[in-house]
Amino acid sequence: MAGAREKKVEYFSKLRELLEEYKSIFIVGVDNVSSQQLHEVRKALRSNAVVLMGKNTMIRRAIRGFLADLPEYEKLLPFIRGNVGFIFTNADLKEIRETIIANKVAAPARAGAIAPDDVWIPAINTGLEPGKTSFFQALGVPTKIARGTIEITTDVKVVESGGKVGQSEAALLNLLNISPFTYGLSVVQVYDNGNIFPSSILDITDDELVKHFVSAINTIASISLAITYPTLPSVGHSVVNSYKDLLAVAIAAKFIFPEIEDLADRIENPDKYASAAPVAAASSGATEAAAEEAAEEEAEESDEDLGFGLFD
Repeated sequence: MAGAREKKVEYFSKLRELLEEYKSIFIVGVDNVSSQQLHEVRKALRSNAVVLMGKNTMIRRAIRGFLADLPEYEKLLPFIRGNVGFIFTNADLKEIRETIIANKVAAPARAGAIAPDDVWIPAINTGLEPGKTSFFQALGVPTKIARGTIEITTDVKVVESGGKVGQSEAALLNLLNISPFTYGLSVVQVYDNGNIFPSSILDITDDELVKHFVSAINTIASISLAITYPTLPSVGHSVVNSYKDLLAVAIAAKFIFPEIEDLADRIENPDKYASAAPVAAASSGATEAAAEEAAEEEAEESDEDLGFGLFD
């Protein structure tokens, strides 16, 4: 009993140190994860993160004892359920998440297991003797006899995602040496500087954030202009719109000041400016033609350099 108490005190002390040292925590699910897999993840995260496992009741009790000094960690308590562990880090969250979920191991189907994905049997020649045809028929798998062996004629889904693997399905998959599942650590929730959120938040890019920010600014500006209530996003638009109104009034009233002389001249003499457009277009066309001729000459010269001119 004394030894168990000492280990518990040591564990509580270790957890407290990690909570104070690291700003980010991954709560990870460890269902169907072997000790060897966990060891490989520890090695991959070495120097960047620390993995801590423990009984949920003990972890919850420890965190509740720390809440007087570390109240922000109360947000972790609702997620400490089932087979979970902690990964503490101060490194880039995206990189750590990729390392956590990268270690996957193929596993055979077991009766009673929950399928994380749809399980299909492909159309293949099984190499099994015809005597096992009834086994396939019982599961609704279409087969035929080809060269003395059983051949599955079409792909067949035998287990739905989220459904339980039955005894017959497990036996058939194992008979065909199909390991349909992969198991590894899964990220249940992420804690970072007092905030807790699902790992999908880490997939949001900077470009998406900027896009949402710009959209919000545009919305604020539109509403502000519509209700004539000045805000920082709308002030620039209001100034420009007012300047446009000023120009319109000045042109209509024939009140020409130096800043609008060019504009007024364009309005009074549109033909003078319209005649410049064809010249510019012709100049542009001549430039394009010259560029094409130059490209053709360069191509001919390159052919001659390669010796192709000998055959002309």
